Amino acid sequence: MAMQITKKLAQKNSDAFHAAPVTIGFLGDSVTNGCFEVYPAMTDEGERGFDVVFEPENSYAAHTRKILSLLYPKAQINIINAGISGDSAPGGLARMERDLLPYHPDLVVVCYGLNDSGAGDNGIARYHDALVSIINNLKDAGCEVIVMTPQPICARVHTQLRGDGLRAMAKNLAASFADGGFDRYMQAARAAAEETAVPLCDVYAKWMAMFEHGVDITDLLSNYLNHPTRELHYLFAYSLVHTMFGLS
Repeated sequence: MAMQITKKLAQKNSDAFHAAPVTIGFLGDSVTNGCFEVYPAMTDEGERGFDVVFEPENSYAAHTRKILSLLYPKAQINIINAGISGDSAPGGLARMERDLLPYHPDLVVVCYGLNDSGAGDNGIARYHDALVSIINNLKDAGCEVIVMTPQPICARVHTQLRGDGLRAMAKNLAASFADGGFDRYMQAARAAAEETAVPLCDVYAKWMAMFEHGVDITDLLSNYLNHPTRELHYLFAYSLVHTMFGLS
């Protein structure tokens, strides 16, 4: 079933002077934020943290607006990208009233799990409960909600990954991928969407289907860890539009 957001877009597109503009919010982590490559920060004393490439204009939030503007060219579409690199579902719950709700979004896309999963199985309940609270608070504020699963973390330590710190991080992520740890977080995200009766945009399932058909999904990560390439952000965007239209 199509969502109310498409009706609002159609109304604005057909009667720009009298219909209200449409506002779509995005709440998430570094992928939502538009983060891509990550490099070791090198100093005279050696590695000191990481340098991250930020390109919000290439994020799936920006691509979603482009697609919707193509479909509804006369509609005013406002995008509020409240993604923050390093954020988790409990973090999003804590800051949504400050960062998102003042803009009165018609629809909010919630996408978490990449950082939450670092807590291991002990963090799954906290992740699930934070997602449920985010969804319920957004619904109470009058917003439609889509829960979107992120892409998988790396399945291997990529040979092009440079720096001891990044390679150690990749080793931990690949271990979580191999033992199903990250998958259990995605199952919790699906459960949160089902329990709160909101649409699920299961991008994770699409990436896993590619993996099962022989695609090297680690090659599709711009940082070889947990950030999809610029091209793959379009998969998120098109999947979101499909969900708005009630398609799987």
